[in-house]
Amino acid sequence: MALVPFPGPQSRAFDSPLEDDDDASSSKMSFLEHLDELRKRIVHAAIAIGVGILVSFTFILKIYDFLMAPTMKHLPAGSKLIYTEPGEAFSLYIQLSLIVGVLMAAPFIMYQLWLFIAPGLYANEKKMAIPFVLLSTLGFLGGAAFNHYIMFPWMMAFFASFNTQDLVFMPKLDSVFSLYTKFLIAMAAVFQMPTLVFFLAKMQVITARFLIAQFKYAVLLIFIISAVITPTGDPVTQTVFAAPMVALYVLGIAIAWVVGPKRIKE
Repeated sequence: MALVPFPGPQSRAFDSPLEDDDDASSSKMSFLEHLDELRKRIVHAAIAIGVGILVSFTFILKIYDFLMAPTMKHLPAGSKLIYTEPGEAFSLYIQLSLIVGVLMAAPFIMYQLWLFIAPGLYANEKKMAIPFVLLSTLGFLGGAAFNHYIMFPWMMAFFASFNTQDLVFMPKLDSVFSLYTKFLIAMAAVFQMPTLVFFLAKMQVITARFLIAQFKYAVLLIFIISAVITPTGDPVTQTVFAAPMVALYVLGIAIAWVVGPKRIKE
């Protein structure tokens, strides 16, 4: 007579993840399906950016005045930005429209990114779509605002401080915008730290206690990164660049304390 094994606690414990997350196992895709899904999300994000570019190009002169205001403020009286290549100004307008278009489409882009990674998540993890889109968008916009109102004006004031009777600060249009873009990307990436901490804490990878224990090492690493990225070697500029990263690290500790467990069991 065949014996039917009794489903004891161990077998139930083994099967429970499959029962709770059956939708995750049923949503497995092949490599080609992943590529097709990636293509679909990229196309949707590109369409959103294109719409943002068209809208922003309608107000390109106002956008130019807004973005270049920190530079014009520190130029000598009567000075103007110059361009030496025939298509340099038009190229700048296109790049400005692209940046503003990405900013306008940022929530939709982050949502498309979430739709791409969501099939590989469990049911309880898919509920974090709204926090992901909200935090990542706020981080992107917060980094852009910090760069425009604090970081970049400080850099322009520093470079313009070398004005003398024999030296006149007359920067080239492309050089100014290139520097602005580099700092914009850097600050947008740095301000994603709370988003990263939120999800790592939710997945119980890190805790607030762990972040507190590593605080002194994090500050040291932040100032090293600041010294490498900033174009000047003075400690004041490095501190201005490092200050938001330290503040975001402290904010990350608070986020990990609220959303994550107080400790991770081995």
